[in-house]
Amino acid sequence: MPETLVRLDALTKRYGSSRTAGILAVDHISFEVAPGEVLGFLGPNGAGKSTTMKMVTGYLPPTSGTAHVCGLDVTRDPIGVKERVGYLPEGSPLYAEMTPLQFLRFVADVRGLKGAAAKAAIDSAVARTHLEGVLHQTIDTLSKGFKRRVGLAQAIVHTPRVLILDEPTDGLDPNQKHEVRQLIRAMAREGGEAGKAIILSTHILEEVEAVCTRAVIIAKGRIVADERPAALMARSRYHNAVSLALCPPAGTMIFDELRKIPGVREVEDHGTDQTKDGVQVRCTVIPKKGSLIAPEISHLIKARSWQVDTMRVESGRLDDVFRDLTTDKA
Repeated sequence: MPETLVRLDALTKRYGSSRTAGILAVDHISFEVAPGEVLGFLGPNGAGKSTTMKMVTGYLPPTSGTAHVCGLDVTRDPIGVKERVGYLPEGSPLYAEMTPLQFLRFVADVRGLKGAAAKAAIDSAVARTHLEGVLHQTIDTLSKGFKRRVGLAQAIVHTPRVLILDEPTDGLDPNQKHEVRQLIRAMAREGGEAGKAIILSTHILEEVEAVCTRAVIIAKGRIVADERPAALMARSRYHNAVSLALCPPAGTMIFDELRKIPGVREVEDHGTDQTKDGVQVRCTVIPKKGSLIAPEISHLIKARSWQVDTMRVESGRLDDVFRDLTTDKA
């Protein structure tokens, strides 16, 4: 069994002068992260994500409970934890008057890297985050996306075992997001069972599908789900739903026909478009409890000789599950 690099046990943070009064930001959170895992840490604004990450990195003391990183207690040995963690905080705080190269040299020095080792570490971080073109500009002149990349470079310059990334792709364009996601996946795999544990907070749910091996969702300071992304999407009402765009013969009651199929819960109407072949109907057929309805829909289409432009089976929608888990009705 691989070692556990991050372990939280009933971690709690209450803001205020009392352990029973004030604002309960994080409420007895427990989970573990092993090498090679990319854990998506999700929740609405104010759910306690950033507070939890600050406690794990040793920047904020817990009110109760414990957090261990690489076997070290963050309360008893916060410096030892910081040595082993790469941390990209929310907002990516940087020294605006420095250039990225000066800033990375400063960070490397703080991390204990000297001489050739520091140069090699900086060169690697710069190459991985594609900062070559802005190394000698002052940070205050950089775009939000480049500032975010400088923040990511400082987090990885010392090759940490644990990476804590708060909104790592915030402010990046689609190409930059793709590059950062590729980098995160690659870093998690490096070293096999001796690889990194990565925790990333994000509001971009497609990022969870693209990057994460597991997702923890919190609401009001408590964990409401801890599963692989595929398992979470299987909870969605759209799991095994079929999205269609087709041109049926005039007068065909297509929705009535689709609703007669066993296992169909409802049909969502997405409107119509006029095409050269006639009126195109767009809809999503929702199954009952994730039933596999695609074969029956295909059989109906063939039997009725409907012209199909697109037919797609959905694996589920994370935003649908996220809302169900984090709203008051949950």
